[in-house]
Order: sequence, then C-alpha cells, then structure tokens
Amino acid sequence: MKIFRTKNELKEALAGLKAQNKTITLVPTMGALHQGHISLIDYAKPQTDIIVCSIFVNPTQFNDPKDLEKYPRPIEQDIELLEAADCDILFLPSVEEMYPANDPAWHIDLGDLDRIWEGEHRPGHFQGVTQVVYKLFSLVKPDQACFGQKDFQQVMVIQKMIEIKELPVKLLICPIVRNENGLALSSRNARLTDEGRNTALILYKALNHIKIANKSKSPQVLINEAKEIIAAVPEVELEYLAICETSTLHSASQFDPEKEYVVLVAAWLEGVRLIDNILL
Repeated sequence: MKIFRTKNELKEALAGLKAQNKTITLVPTMGALHQGHISLIDYAKPQTDIIVCSIFVNPTQFNDPKDLEKYPRPIEQDIELLEAADCDILFLPSVEEMYPANDPAWHIDLGDLDRIWEGEHRPGHFQGVTQVVYKLFSLVKPDQACFGQKDFQQVMVIQKMIEIKELPVKLLICPIVRNENGLALSSRNARLTDEGRNTALILYKALNHIKIANKSKSPQVLINEAKEIIAAVPEVELEYLAICETSTLHSASQFDPEKEYVVLVAAWLEGVRLIDNILL
C-alpha cells in the first residue's frame, strides 16, 4: 500500500493509473477503522482495479468541538488494517492540506435532507460532509465511491450532491456490518464500556421488532412499540426513531406496497451518540 499525504503526490500517482484505464474506487473514512470499514473495501474490490482509501477527521462536519476532540485517531492500527485488506493507496492529509488559507466558502442546497433527522440534530453536519467529499471527488476523480448503509441519510446526501454537481461517480452502498449480537459496528463504539456495548443492543432489538411486525401494524403503532422497548432501558436516551420512505426520508403515516421504507434511530448512551437503521 502506498501512502500519500499531499494532494500533488496523490494526483501524480493517480494520473499514471488513469492512463492505464484503471477503474478507481474511493473509500472515504475518518479513521478509527473497524470491520465495517474493511467491509467497504471487500465490497468494492471485485468491482474495481484500484482502491483509494482516505483517512481524514474532517473538522467542518462536527457541530460539537468536544466531539471532534474526542474522536479516536489510532493511525498505526488503521494502516495495519488497510494493509491486511489489500488497500492500494491511502491518502492521509493534514487539515491545512484539505483546507488551505484561501479556501472558498461552501454551501449546497440539500433541501429537506439538511433539515430532518441528522440534519436537524446536527446543524451544519451535512454541509461539512459534502464539502470534504466534494474535495476528495475533485482530487481523486474516482469512477466509484463506496459508502456504508449505516449512515443512510449521509448516502442520500452524497447522491444528491453528485446529482447537483453532475459528477460522473457511481455510488456503491455496502450493507451494515454487525457484531455477533447485532450491534452495528461504529468507530464510536470504542468509547463505550463493555456494559455499554451490551446495553446498546436494545437499539437493534427495537429496529428488528419493527422489521418483523411491519406487515401487520401501522407505522405509528410500530414506532410506539419500539419506543417502549427502548424506554425499558433507562441508560439509553432516545433522540429520534422514525419509519421513513427510502426515497425522501419523509415519515410514513401508512405503508404503501409500492414504496420502500427504512427505520432510522439515533440515541445517546454513556455520552456517546449512536445511529442505526434497518431496511423494511
């Protein structure tokens, strides 16, 4: 695996690969890698020639400075994991490299996606996400980019940005990776105690309840039942739980057999914010 820390070095390396008509897939990450991230590489590998993984803890997508400060950065361990996964290129830039002094202001009209669920609870978050992903797309010029289903709303935001900016990038969406008990893998799990990771399983239990029962009950009844499941564990503070149409993320008042749905959840546990989802 080759490691590049500057945009110019990376551009030079990629130019040679593009000249050979290699298909390039970008896997953007913020590091603190786990099996979920590695699954993105495994998912993309059969569909590409070259995997470019980026590790960059992007300051513009954190609306809480303390959250940015606490974000884990085990870079040596990350490099070992990527090498074991046969990643081809790692881009490891500094904040100054990604955000030079003369950097222009960024804003993109994401419509409702910027105002509901994650958009509502993390104001400015998706502006920061699109800003850094657009920078990476402009630099790498990938044929494809691989993201995880776990950040469902983020995937929709990236797709919207691709459409607005008319970028020739195909999105690959990798299914959620869970541990043997059902907990969705997340870099934030590292901040939970063993007991906390066990307690967090209640979120998957609530999601699964909705998935199993959705053929026979209305969305509102299912939401109420799932909220009761979570409320039985007082350590978990629910932020939102919603059944949404996958195409718009608007709340569903009833099920339409012609449409697809996703259940979204966000909650706090031990001072850590966790998100998860399940497709119906």
